[in-house]
Amino acid sequence: MTEITFKNDPMTLAGNEVEEGQQAPDFTVFDNDLNEASLSDYKGKKKLISVVPSIDTGVCDQQTRQFNEQAAEEDGVVLTISVDLPFAQKRWCASSGLDNVITLSDHRDLSFGKAYGVVMEDLRLLARSVFVVDANDQIVYKQIVAEGTDFPDFDSALSAYRNA
Repeated sequence: MTEITFKNDPMTLAGNEVEEGQQAPDFTVFDNDLNEASLSDYKGKKKLISVVPSIDTGVCDQQTRQFNEQAAEEDGVVLTISVDLPFAQKRWCASSGLDNVITLSDHRDLSFGKAYGVVMEDLRLLARSVFVVDANDQIVYKQIVAEGTDFPDFDSALSAYRNA
C-alpha cells in the first residue's frame, strides 16, 4: 500500500489499491444534480480522473482548473472526484468560470475511494491522486501524491491522457 502524508502527518490509505495495466474498477458516485454516476457512464472514452481532498481549497482548485484547461482539446473526459457534497461542488463549478468541468461526489459510501485505494481513513477524505483510464477501461497511469498538499505531476498525467 502506498504511504502518504497530509500536512506532513502520516496517513493510512484504505481500499483496494489499483495498478497500471489492470482493468479500472467501477464505482458509484453522485453528480452535481444528485444523480448516480459510474465509470460505465463514460464507456468508450478515455478518462483523466483527478482526485482531490476538497474542491474548496487552493491546491484542489488549481489542480481541477489546470487539468480541465489543458485537457480541453482532447477527445475524452476529465472527472474530478472528492468527498465534497454535490451542492458544494455545484457552487464551485458555478463560480469557477469553467464550462466543461465534471465534478463527482464520493461522500455517500466512498465507493470510488475504496475501489482505487485512496481513502485517507483518519480524515475520511480522498488522497490527492490522478488516474488515466483508456477507452477500454484499462488503467494506463496512476499517481498517488506523496504529500497531500502538493500538486500532482501535471505533465506526466497529461502526457498519459493524450496518449491513452
